[in-house]
Amino acid sequence: MSDFDAAKSGQFKIGGDLPVHRLGFGAMRITGAGIWGEPDDRAEAVRTLKRLPQLGINFIDTADSYGPDVSELLIKEALHPYGKDLVVATKGGLTRTGPNVWVPLGRPEYLIQQAHKSLRNLGVDRIDLWQLHRIDSKVPAAEQFDAVKSLLDDGIIRHAGLSEVSVAEIEAASKHFKVATVQNRYNLVDRTSEDVLDYCQKHDIGFIPWFPLAAGDLAKEGSLLDTIAKRHGAAPSQIALAWVLKRSPVMLPIPGTGKVKHLEENTAAVNITLSDEEFAALDAEGRKAFKEA
Repeated sequence: MSDFDAAKSGQFKIGGDLPVHRLGFGAMRITGAGIWGEPDDRAEAVRTLKRLPQLGINFIDTADSYGPDVSELLIKEALHPYGKDLVVATKGGLTRTGPNVWVPLGRPEYLIQQAHKSLRNLGVDRIDLWQLHRIDSKVPAAEQFDAVKSLLDDGIIRHAGLSEVSVAEIEAASKHFKVATVQNRYNLVDRTSEDVLDYCQKHDIGFIPWFPLAAGDLAKEGSLLDTIAKRHGAAPSQIALAWVLKRSPVMLPIPGTGKVKHLEENTAAVNITLSDEEFAALDAEGRKAFKEA
């Protein structure tokens, strides 16, 4: 294995039968400012995507709303035809009217339409993992879950997941379909979803933390995180990512970037092995920072 090999992060089987290396890639940042339109440096974004298989990254997470459509289409341009081990997950259920504007839309016919569009955008016959981007509070949740089940039943998608949900919502969805993944915001200093992560670990549901590199004030000069980073000859963000990976065997972090240099730096975090003492100390500091926030 090279210094840049995501295989070192270990393996997880999405839905019990779809193996991926635990360190993945989030494809939100390969779009323009405000996650809107084309990226400023399109060639670099394509180079970044083409670098993924070379680094052992075989799990990419995107969404129809990133751009919108831009992220999915760039993935197809850079990587299609996909290698047999590459899993491209996408999401539906948010509409866009401008930069940084995200509006949930969970009408069943819309969710189904968007999944079909993602099929075309990505150039696949079936989406390996499709996730409900948000549960729309204006539409009965059961109707949204039934739409997801129909996508599974019709073979449009292989596995289904949820995003930004509570344990109760996972349990409600599970009455309609098998929940393969949950994608919630989670990092060293944002522990809102601690109970959700524990639930996912107990039920072998993949937990995809978005914004996984954040460390807030813990990354300041002279902090515990900074001290541990210097000890390992690493950047604080790499230590934060190593901590996330060590936190749970179902954890599938997807740090995103549109630059090859950042991608390689993130991937190199798989070479860092935190001691149990370092992990526990960072855990305590993170929980404290979260409570004080």
